[in-house]
Amino acid sequence: MMSALTTLDLARDQFLQDVIDGLSRPWKRLPPKYFYDAAGSRLFDRITELDEYYLTRSELAIMDRHAAEITARCGPGTLLIEPGAGNLTKVRRLLNHLPDPVGYVPIDLSSECLRKAVWRLARDFPCLRIVPVIGDFSESLELPKIPAARRVVYLPGSTIGNFEPDEADDLLDHFAQLVGTGGRLILGVDLRKDPSILERAYNDASGVTAAFNRNLLERINRELGADFDVTAFRHLAFYNIECSRIEMHLVSVRAQDVHIADCRFSFRIGESIRTEHSYKYDVAELARRARACGFRLEHAWTDDRSYFAVTSFVVGKD
Repeated sequence: MMSALTTLDLARDQFLQDVIDGLSRPWKRLPPKYFYDAAGSRLFDRITELDEYYLTRSELAIMDRHAAEITARCGPGTLLIEPGAGNLTKVRRLLNHLPDPVGYVPIDLSSECLRKAVWRLARDFPCLRIVPVIGDFSESLELPKIPAARRVVYLPGSTIGNFEPDEADDLLDHFAQLVGTGGRLILGVDLRKDPSILERAYNDASGVTAAFNRNLLERINRELGADFDVTAFRHLAFYNIECSRIEMHLVSVRAQDVHIADCRFSFRIGESIRTEHSYKYDVAELARRARACGFRLEHAWTDDRSYFAVTSFVVGKD
C-alpha cells in the first residue's frame, strides 16, 4: 500500500509539473484546481458571503426550496458522489432529504480540508456511511465499491464552467459511465446574464477575490520553493463575451523573472497568467451537450432572477 508520504510526494510532483507546463505556454496559465489549499479555501468561503457574489446565495436558495423534490427523484438506496466536495456545506441540503442513502463519497484534492469537513459531517449524520477520496476528480479515480440501487453524482457551484467545452463533454461522459443506466447527475450551473453582474461578482470591492487569486502564487512559493513577488501581480477579471466566460488573470506590473525548480520564467509589463475561466451556459445548450454524453435532462430549477440553475439529469432513454 502506498504510504501517506509517497502520496504527498506524488501530489507535489504533479503540482510542480502542472505549474511548469502552464507557465511554459505562449499564453501563460495555471490550473484553478490549485486555488484550494487551506488558505485558498478560507478565502473562497469569504467570497461566498460577499454582496457581489450572487452564485452561492442563488444556488442555496434553490436547494432550500427544492431539495426535497430533487432527492425524491433519486429514491432510496442511493450512493451519493460529490467531486470537488470542498467544505461539504451544500450537500447537507440533499442529505437532509435523501431517503435511506447507502453512502456518501466526497472527493477533493485537499486532504486537510476534506478530513476536517468529513469529521463535522459525520458528527451531524452519525448513521451515514462516508468514504472520502483524496484526488483529482477530472482524472481516473478508483472509487469505493459500495453496492447501491443507483449512483448519483452531485456537482454544485458551477464547477462545470471551469472546464473548456471539450473537457466539459469528457467530464459529462465520464460521469455517465460512472453512474450507469438509471444513475443521475445533479449539476449546478451559472447562467448567462448581464456582463456587469458577472464582472462585479469576480471583482469585489473589498478585494477578497484578488487575495484569493494571488494566494495561488503564494502557494506556489510555499510548496514549490518559487520566488514570485506576489505584490508585483494585480488581479484582473472580465467577461469574454465571444467565449461566454469570465476570465481571471494575474497581470505582471513590471518586467520580472520568476524561478521555480530549475526553470526561469520571464514576464513583460502587462503580461498575464490566466488562473481561471468560468463558462456561463443556458439550460438548453447544457441539455444538448449532456444528451450527446448519454444524459437526459429531467428538470431544471432556477432562482427568482434566473441567475443560477440546479439541473437533474438521468442516464437512459426518454
